[in-house]
Amino acid sequence: MHDSDANDSPHALPLAYLITFRCYGTWLHGDARGSMDPKHHVYGAAKIAASQPFENSNRKQLKHAPVILDCRQRKVVEAGVRGVCDYRSYILRALNARTNHVHCVVSAMCKPEPILGALKAYATRTLRRAGLIDVGAKPWSRHGRTIYLWTEKDGAKAIEYVMVGQDDELFRLDDDWTERAP
Repeated sequence: MHDSDANDSPHALPLAYLITFRCYGTWLHGDARGSMDPKHHVYGAAKIAASQPFENSNRKQLKHAPVILDCRQRKVVEAGVRGVCDYRSYILRALNARTNHVHCVVSAMCKPEPILGALKAYATRTLRRAGLIDVGAKPWSRHGRTIYLWTEKDGAKAIEYVMVGQDDELFRLDDDWTERAP
């Protein structure tokens, strides 16, 4: 538990959120890294175990090829994220669009789900306006990951991860309870 009791209030907002959203088709159920499904996507729930047949079945159900962002697309996605942050007065603390996912550290006076939705919508719109994805293509997987950053230390750790981390380990704070799955 942190020194401050502010996060005990049901109306308290953290200093920032680490928000991650993946490109469509790049991490399917059955993948060796594990995954969550909408029915069991709650904090502390076990991940879906690796299963090559399950992953193959999911791959066959994709409506189009997995989306892998090239350098130009990543720059356009970052411009879209910056645009929505400016428009909605979110404070963008860190941003890194990768080939198969996007990480942001954002401060805002609301819960992370509307932020996540806006980031994905603006990024999609900028990609389409630039002619870098087809009109019918779905660039992002469903939902994303949202981690509440309650302290300056948490924020600094998340910013460092977004800007220079990115190894095979997922971001994790010392206190497990900070991650909230919708």
